Order: sequence, then C-alpha cells, then structure tokens
Amino acid sequence: MPRPPGAVSARRALRGRRAALRSSPDSTWAPTLRRSIRLLREFRHESADPDRFYGALAEDSVQMLRQYHSLEGATLLDVGGGPDYFRDGFVDAGANYYSVDVEAHELDESSNHRVVGSGMQLPFRSGSVDIAYSSNVLEHVCAPWVMAEEMLRVLKPGGLAFISYTVWYGPWGGHETAPWHYLGGMRARRRYRRKLGVEPKNRFGESLFGVTVRDGARWARRQQVAEVVDLTARYNPAGPSSSCASRSSGR
Repeated sequence: MPRPPGAVSARRALRGRRAALRSSPDSTWAPTLRRSIRLLREFRHESADPDRFYGALAEDSVQMLRQYHSLEGATLLDVGGGPDYFRDGFVDAGANYYSVDVEAHELDESSNHRVVGSGMQLPFRSGSVDIAYSSNVLEHVCAPWVMAEEMLRVLKPGGLAFISYTVWYGPWGGHETAPWHYLGGMRARRRYRRKLGVEPKNRFGESLFGVTVRDGARWARRQQVAEVVDLTARYNPAGPSSSCASRSSGR
C-alpha cells in the first residue's frame, strides 16, 4: 500500500522521540523483562485487589503512551474505561480525561467525564479528541474493528489511537477459561460450566471473542485515513504484536 504523505517524516520523528525518552533521566519506562515480570506479578491481585493491579497498569500505560503523544493538555478518550481505573494516572499526567462504557458503574454528580455508550457507535463528534485509548476491550466486542474505526473517526488530525487487546492465541486468550480455549472457545466455556457449575464471567460468543494478532495487523495495514506508527507487544519484552498505535492523517 502506498505510504500516506508524511509517513517517513512521522516515523523519523517517532524514532527521535523514543531516543530522547531513553536518554532522559526522567523516563522510567522501557519494555524490559523486569517490567513484564512486575506486571505479571501484579496480575495475581486482579480479583482480590483490582485497585492495586489496575493502578500499576495505569502507571505503565501512561509511560507507554508518552512515547507517541504528549499527554499534557491532551483530550483523551478511554473507550471501555470501566470504573475509572485509568483516570487518575492520565489526569495526573496532565490529560483531559473522558471515558465511554456500556455500563454505568455507579454514575453520580462527580462522573461528568464518563459517558454511557457503545464503542461501536461512540457518542462523540468526529475530530474531537487528541488521543483515543483502549486497553483490553477489543476482545469483548462482537464487531471489534467497527470499534477501531470509530476510534479513528473521533480523532483530530494528528491525533493518536492506541488499541491494546488480549490476543486469542496467547496464554490468557480465554481469560478465566484458559488454557482450554486452545481447544476451542465453546469447549472451554462448557468445561468451565461443568467444573464450577456457573458460566464464566467472560462467555465466549457473547462477551468474549477470538481476536488475533493477524486480525489487528491486517486492519492496521489497510488504513488510509491514519498512519500506523507502531505494532508491538503490549506486555512482553518481545514477541507477537498485541497493541497498535495509529496516528490520524486528517484525510
């Protein structure tokens, strides 16, 4: 596919920004093995102490996103943001934070930054946000690439879409039914119900879908309204891609 105008210069600028971050004494983020192990250890607390796990993940997300776009003063939309696990991290980094989710999550007067809606039909104007961010949501959407297209739609020219999801053929692809999902999503779901007497929280075919690395790479590479600036593993120091950053070209 022909490169969109400015693609080479944008990639050079990104490489320069990464080099500056690595050489900066204030930059603590790097995709090292130590970082991966730390996040894996924190994952053990997801059920018992979700604030601890998602707090660590939010801190890591802030540092990772800074590689691609300044957060200071940026309007950031968290698609599938849930009960505000990421809000404090992004607000502390200087972003104007908004989130959209299909569930209300105890909305009150202080929740004016939260909107109830579908990621597949975002209730935001086209060209209204600087950053569209989504973490571990795409695999729960029946039409994941419709949601991804919506995230591009709401971006301002030069804005950034960051999409991270749990890949189906990874060790946690079946969520609580893993590793039996390797034998088939419905089979893993039936086994869970038979063993525990209840349906899994993430029900394959209803609230969990098999989204692969190939799906994401194919969607990203066919884009004409945005330039792909990175396809990379989200949590691993190296390995298959599981996150994608795209910059709107404004065309």
